[in-house]
Amino acid sequence: MTEKYQQTRKLKKADGTIAYVFDGKLHNWEGPALIPEGDKRKREYYLHGIKYTEDGWKEARRNREGLPWFKNPSITNQRTAG
Repeated sequence: MTEKYQQTRKLKKADGTIAYVFDGKLHNWEGPALIPEGDKRKREYYLHGIKYTEDGWKEARRNREGLPWFKNPSITNQRTAG
């Protein structure tokens, strides 16, 4: 069965504000999630609705994993290991 993942949506207001939203929260792994009035100098970084400094966001991005621990095939469940 194929799971369908929700994609990040880019929203743009009339005043030029750009927001990237995932699951109802500000979120963007690729760059700032909120750019008030389209001004790059006022950009704000969010991951899953939590605000980060630019340096904190870069650190979180650097440390992210491709799969959550429970979907990683290299980690075995102790109950099924015998």
